[in-house]
Amino acid sequence: MTLRPLHAPLSTLAFAAALLCLPARAQASEAAPTSTPAAAPKPVEGPAAPAFTPQEVGIDEKLGATLPLDLAFKGEDGQPVTLRQLIDKPTILTLNYFRCAGICTPQLNGVVEVLNRTEAVPGKDFQVITVSFDERDTPEMAAQKRTNYLGELTRPFPPAAWRFLTGPATASRALADAVGFRYKQVGDDFVHAAAIIFISPQGKVTRYMYGVTYLPADLQLAAQEAARGEAQPTINKFLKFCFSYDPAGRKYVLNTTAISATVTILAALIFVVVLVRRGRTTKSKEAE
Repeated sequence: MTLRPLHAPLSTLAFAAALLCLPARAQASEAAPTSTPAAAPKPVEGPAAPAFTPQEVGIDEKLGATLPLDLAFKGEDGQPVTLRQLIDKPTILTLNYFRCAGICTPQLNGVVEVLNRTEAVPGKDFQVITVSFDERDTPEMAAQKRTNYLGELTRPFPPAAWRFLTGPATASRALADAVGFRYKQVGDDFVHAAAIIFISPQGKVTRYMYGVTYLPADLQLAAQEAARGEAQPTINKFLKFCFSYDPAGRKYVLNTTAISATVTILAALIFVVVLVRRGRTTKSKEAE
């Protein structure tokens, strides 16, 4: 009697799975001499992503809430100014800090882009106020930021229609709390989300737009709603956090980790699928 070779796809899968799950340390120990074990290489420590909780960082929409308009900040010239003195028309509020190496610059670039494309008239239909929540930022830094971003605008734009404010931590924190903007200091930097917030001429929160890019039609509609004092719920809440930003790779640690995990899982699944198909093909050939 002639014995046919036995093909067992399930056994192959189990063997492959064992190889995948086998720790590299165990394989290395088999190859290394038992008398003089090799010294383990010193791990390379990279920057760890700062830990935070949803209660510490994010945005809780405060639609319909009124800002504390008597909060005092410093203008670009160093002179004190209150929100009540500034907010007399639909206002786009952004909360940033001027030394931010992460999401602040892409967000403000996105604001410039949408301001260049919208049909709304700056200084009439809307204005922009950017407030720093880092008390170390100075009026001189605010003035430089203002000059830089006004220089990026390619349409007529009165300088008074985009203000950059600084001030004490108590004032910026009170403003952030009023609009539900939660941020956390980690070392010299801050973990925070990106959003522009629309304020009515009476100081009421009317709309949130998240992320770093915005549509001109959305901005124009939101400005019109703010002019009427109508608070509208937000549909898209895609938050991007500015922590562990890699300027060279233009990536955030959180996003990179998630992508790497997804690729690894997909690669493992593809490997298993290929093995299963090979096993089925072998069985079909044997049956013939």
